[in-house]
Formats: sequence, C-alpha cells, structure tokens
Amino acid sequence: MKGLQTEVAVETLSVGLSFGDRIMVLGSCFADSVGRRLCDAGFDAMVNPFGTLYNPVSVSNAVSRMASGVPFGREDCVEMGAGAGLVCSFSHHTAFARESEEAFLEVANNSLSRASAFWSSCNKVIVTLGTSWCFRNRSTGETVANCLKRPSVEFERYKLEASETAALTGRMADRYPDKEFIFTVSPVRHLADGAHRNAVSKASLLLAVDEVCSRRPGRCCYFPSYEILMDELRDYRFYADDMVHPSSKAEEYIFTRLMDAALQDGERSTLEANLKAFRQSRHDPSWREKRNL
Repeated sequence: MKGLQTEVAVETLSVGLSFGDRIMVLGSCFADSVGRRLCDAGFDAMVNPFGTLYNPVSVSNAVSRMASGVPFGREDCVEMGAGAGLVCSFSHHTAFARESEEAFLEVANNSLSRASAFWSSCNKVIVTLGTSWCFRNRSTGETVANCLKRPSVEFERYKLEASETAALTGRMADRYPDKEFIFTVSPVRHLADGAHRNAVSKASLLLAVDEVCSRRPGRCCYFPSYEILMDELRDYRFYADDMVHPSSKAEEYIFTRLMDAALQDGERSTLEANLKAFRQSRHDPSWREKRNL
C-alpha cells in the first residue's frame, strides 16, 4: 500500500488570489471558516455581511442588496418564533437578531453600508454553496435565508434544480464583469435532510457550478473543497464532534490546499510571515484584550 489516502488533485485556479485583492466571501458556514482564515492571513476580505447563507437564492439576494445599497426598513423586520423575543429579517442569519426593531435595523444597516462600499471596490468573490434545499415564505413567495424559528406551516420547502442554480449564479457573475468568482460546494453535510437528499442536493450544486465555470473560463472557477473532505479526508478524525462539520484541522488543510492552488507566484513568503505573526499575536495578552478574548 502506497498510502492511506486518495489525494484529490487540484490544478492551479484560473482565478488567483493576491494580497492586493479585495475579496468578498459569501455562503455557508464553511465560507465563514475560509473567510476567517483569509483575514488571519492578512488578506483584505469581508465575510458574510448578512451572516451565514446556505442556499443559492439567498446568496444571490445578498449580492443584489449590496449592489443596490437600499437600506433595510421596518417592513423587513420579523419577530422570531419560539418565544425568542428577538427581531431579525428573512435576509439575515439569526446572529443579527436584536431585542427591538431599532436595534436590529441599526446593526443590519451598518453592516450593509460597509458591505455595499466593499462590494463596489472588491475584485474577487468566493462563494460557498451549502444546499439546494430552500424555504419559501407562503405569504410573500420570498425565499428566506433563515426561517427564524417561526412555525413550519408558514413555509414551503423546495429544491432548486441544477439548471436553476446554474442560471441564478451565472447571472450573478455576468452582472459584475469587474469581479472574478471562485465557487466551491460546502463539505458540511445537511443530514437533517437525510443522507440521500443531502447527496442529491450536493450533486445538484456540483452540476450547477460546473456549468457556470465551464461557460465562463477565466472569470469563474471551482475549488474542490467538497471532494477534498469527502475523498481525501474521509476518516472521521477529520470531523468535529458532531460528525458533520469538518474539524479545525480539516479546515486548515483545505485552506492550505486553496492557497496552493490560488495564491499568486511570489507571495508565499508573505503568507507565511502573516500567519506566523497571527499565531504569535494569539499568545500576546495585549492583543487578546483588544479583542475582548
């Protein structure tokens, strides 16, 4: 036996990353992980300004909102269910929820203002799609980013076909020719859907992204984070305690593979120096105080 792993070959990405780029990172909780590591490594990146987004419709809606800059208003405020006593919107993750409409709108619009300014000047976008399954608000027909713990009867569950996701994400890329896109599919399994439905969902996303990238070579490319975890790191040692999310070690490995495939020539020493400085800063008491750790 030559080894105990099947290495996933990753070619150099047609969309590279440089420390001179401004990078918007959008999508699932795996996007949060990648984005955090980009920031730690010294890249100029903004990560999920609406919170974690799982489905392609919500990612596309977030991009449209950033591009328009239209602020959220009271009509967007939704009282969360399950007695949470909090206000959020169907465009946001519940991390944005606050105790009043005023407080929610302040945090939501402050984030939108920063995101809109960043979006107008960013040149690279990393999108991590999590699931093809979506929830539609029955009263408005709106596909929601989060159901906000409200009664399930208020929503209709549906699955985007691969052609629908391809059309949606393709239009998103075409609207912004000044930006280049790296797409990936989250390796986090949505087992609440059942193993088969999760597999169908991921397959649909993979087919869609493959079509988008093949039709837009040079501007859109795919990074195989899903395949790396499923095929190369298929041992449960590389999963968190819930056996669904990748462990920190797996996330770090996949980020390293991304850097190997995307980082511009001549910037490896900068990456290593930045990561070394970050690791040292975590042991600096003054740094921890500044971040209230």
